[in-house]
Order: sequence, then structure tokens, then C-alpha cells
Amino acid sequence: MGQDKRVILAFALSFGMLILWRVFYVKEPPPAPKASAPAPSRPAQGQPAVPVKPRAPVPLPVLAGKKAAEIVVESGLCRVTFSTQGAVVKSWVLKKYRDGKDQPLDVVNGPACEQLGYPMSFNLADQELARNLNTVLYVTTPSTASLTAPAKLEFTFSDGKIQAKKQFSFGPGYETRVEMSVFDGQRYLPVEAVWPGGFGDHSLPVATESAMSQAFYGTLEKVTKVAQRKVEEDRTIPGPLDLAGMEDRYFVDTFLPGSPEQAFRFARREWNPVDWKEKDKPKPLLAVLGSAQPKPLAFRLFVAPKDLDVLHSAEPPLDSLVDFGWFSVVAKPLFLGLRYIHDHWIHNYGWAIVILTLLINLAMFPLKLKSIRSAQEMQRIAPLVKSIQEKYKHLKFNDPRKQRMNQEVMKLYQEHHINPLGSCLPMVFQLPFLYGFYRVLDLSIELRHAPWLLWLKDLSAPDPIYILPTLMVVTMFILQKMTPVATADPAQQRMMMIMPLMFGIMFFRFASGLVLYWLTSNVVGIAQQAFINRITPASQPLPGPRKAAPVKD
Repeated sequence: MGQDKRVILAFALSFGMLILWRVFYVKEPPPAPKASAPAPSRPAQGQPAVPVKPRAPVPLPVLAGKKAAEIVVESGLCRVTFSTQGAVVKSWVLKKYRDGKDQPLDVVNGPACEQLGYPMSFNLADQELARNLNTVLYVTTPSTASLTAPAKLEFTFSDGKIQAKKQFSFGPGYETRVEMSVFDGQRYLPVEAVWPGGFGDHSLPVATESAMSQAFYGTLEKVTKVAQRKVEEDRTIPGPLDLAGMEDRYFVDTFLPGSPEQAFRFARREWNPVDWKEKDKPKPLLAVLGSAQPKPLAFRLFVAPKDLDVLHSAEPPLDSLVDFGWFSVVAKPLFLGLRYIHDHWIHNYGWAIVILTLLINLAMFPLKLKSIRSAQEMQRIAPLVKSIQEKYKHLKFNDPRKQRMNQEVMKLYQEHHINPLGSCLPMVFQLPFLYGFYRVLDLSIELRHAPWLLWLKDLSAPDPIYILPTLMVVTMFILQKMTPVATADPAQQRMMMIMPLMFGIMFFRFASGLVLYWLTSNVVGIAQQAFINRITPASQPLPGPRKAAPVKD
């Protein structure tokens, strides 16, 4: 295989890997080492142990609810429903968003939580006590059925021996302050706060929901994410942590620890759906924040959309939860440009994608022109290159004399002042923009349920009748036929003509916003290519030399 063939093949493979990176790349963290228990202290040699006199239990008043009731806390952004039975969250609705069934978006998986437990359940070393505290009836303060944020809601239960408390403080935004404690009359017990049953838009197909669900943890500068399907066993991440939690494609449930010793644990749990029609039952994520210290567990809970403005307004800013990938330095300005066009020029994200794609292609036009001219020059000397390759084609690939062929080809390029990479390098420079725009269109919550034309109601979902993918393949074929190929090899030309079908298969189930970007880029490319072909006459191939005798063995 000649050098030009290898370069083109490497470019095609690299580009394919970039497009498929999100599907196949999962950042797998090593399992956290288990902390060994400290050895109990012993008295010094020859000194008797000093007995510790147990502290007398504090009298605890009996306090319990009479019947289960629901309490709703509502702000302009959220509606959170609690139950006095267990003092748990029954639903957490983000009011500005709808799910896949056009219902208010509830990020709590109700059917799974009925079996696995509801968010903000207790977890203790004494599992029987934990089960009891998650089912008893609590008394609330204030004792009202509904509250409007900013508000504070407290749940209390005591049987005279154990006192359990949960306090939730809601502000006007997406953040909630939480404090949970269990007191046995002598000391506080170490507690954990549990969010079982998964998180996010549970109206999506199971394959889609599982692919997008992740656990995450880390610092503000570096966040580690673990895909749900990669979680095989319980994992514990010791503190200190700046943040930890669960997310799906567009929404995030973030624990913001209140002290350095608080640890994060995540796992997957089996459950038995009643109306399950798929062969594989899902195993939703379970997220736990806790501390081994005998004191109340205090932390902040941030349940919100992955909107950059919302995340940036958090304290501390949580922008790192939106990962634009390798080329974020390119992707973020592209996102800001897309949003600016939508907000100030045209209030439709479909047309904003079209306009931004047009601007990108116009900016890249000089590179494309250089690439086309280089390809034409390569095409002109293709017969001479082929004659050189014919002389050495009978030699094996690892034959040392094969190097002479490459030397002759490079000498030919130098004689005609041709850079063999000239037709590929301009395209390589475009890869960061292509990949960056792909990440923008794939992750931007602004495109969720954003309509374009009559049949396209959601630019974040695949085209329901496949018009855009079909047009994309057709325009790619047209562009391939119009674009000069840097080689005269029929086999390589056939390979290049198969690429539109390969891309069509890949883009078949991609978000329609991404397909719209590629289709628009093809249409602009056809117009540009027609202009280039008009102003640049086609290069006539040089006549090849008479057939040279093959190199002797």
C-alpha cells in the first residue's frame, strides 16, 4: 500500500473513531482501596487499663406520626413531594422540563423505588434499625401539606430509645441543604443518605437510559465518570470529595459533601418490573453519601438540568459536569455561538445549526480550496506513481528493496513540488471542529425537545421518518463524485464511494440535530465544490512512461 493510501486510510479510521468515541470510550477508574480499621489502642506496659464510665442515656420523648401523608415543597423550578412514612422523597419534578411522554419530568424512578427504597432513605450499620426508620411515621415541622420555597421542612421520630431527624432547607434555586441524624440517647450513630432506583428521565427506552446513566465523583477540576453498565459491584470512594452523584444525558443529581471525611458509594441493584417487556431487566444505579463519624450527616443536594448557566451559578460552580471532550477549547465557543444565534438572530435551534454550519464552512473554505488543489496535483502525476509501483509490486511488503519504491515516489513528488499530505492535512485541521460540534449537539440540553420543521419535534432525538439521514447519504454521494480523488486506483476510489453508506449507517440513530449539521455541511460543500470546479480547470494527467521492467529478485 502506497504512502498516500495509508494516509487516507488513517484519516478515515481516525475520523470514524472520533465519531464513535462516545459509544466505546468509558473512563474506568480503579477500585478504591478499602480503608483498614485502626487497631484498638492498648494501655502501656505495666499500666492498668482505665475503665471508661458509660454516659447515662438522655431521656428521649416519644414522638411519632399518626398516619401517612404527603407534603409538597414547591419553587419556581422544582416540585418535591415527601412522605411522612420514612421521611423520604416520593417525587422530584423539574418544572421547566417534560419527559419523553410529554409529562412533567420526575427524576425519581417511582416503580423501582417501590422495591428498592426512596431517595433520602437512611442506611445504618444496623440494617434492621435502618429498615424500621425508613418505614415509621414521622412528625413534620411545620405541620402543613404544602410549602413554598424558600422553606425549611423537618421530620422527627422517636420511640423513647432512638431519635431520627431529617431537615431539608429549600432555596429559590435548585440547591437543597440536608441534615440527617440518628441519636440513641448517648451518641449519634454514623449514617448514610441513600438515593436508590436510578436518576433521570425514566420515560426513555431502557437501552438509551442505561447508555446515558452514569455515576460520577471527584474534584471541581477533575470529575471521574463511570457508566452504569460498567458497575459490576459496590464501589466506595473515600473523601475528601468536592462532588459526587448520578447523571443522565441532560440532568444531574449532585451530592456536595459537607465535610472531608464523607465518602461516596455507588452500585447497581436488581428489581422486578411489573410491566417489563424487554428480555434484560435494568439494574438502576444506587448512590450513597455517608460518614463513619458519629455525628449528624450534613450536605447539599443539587438536582438540576445540565445547563451551563445553571451549573455555573451553583456554589461552587459545577461547569465540569458538562464534558465537551478532547476539544472543549473548540466545543465551548461553538456552543456559545449556537446559543447566541438562537437568542439574537433566529429563535429556532434547527435554523441556528444551519447558520452556524454555514459560517464554519465559509471559515474553512481556504483550507478546503488548498486541499482540492493538492488533490488535483496528486491526480495529475498519478500515472507516474502507478508506473513506479508496478515495478515493485511483485516484492513482499517487508522486502528491504521496497524502500526504493518509496524513495522514487518521494523524489517524484519533490520534482513536481507536491506535498503528499497536502490533500489530507487541511481536513485534519477540521477534525477538532467536527468533533467539537458533535459534542455540542450531543450534550446541549437546549436541543432537548427543540423543534425544527414539521416532522422534527426534537433535535436531540433521531429523525422519526429518516428523511435527514437519507438526504445526508445522497448529498455525500454527490459530493464524492464532484470531488477530485488524489489517486487513480479504482479499488481506493470504490472504497471512498462506500464511505457515504458507512456514515449513513452510523448516523441512522444519531440525534437529528447532528444529522442536520452534517447534511447542511454537505450541501454547502456541494456549492463550494461547484465553485472550485468552475474557477479551477481540471488537471490533465501526465502521460505515464513506457512500462518499466520489474525489479529483479
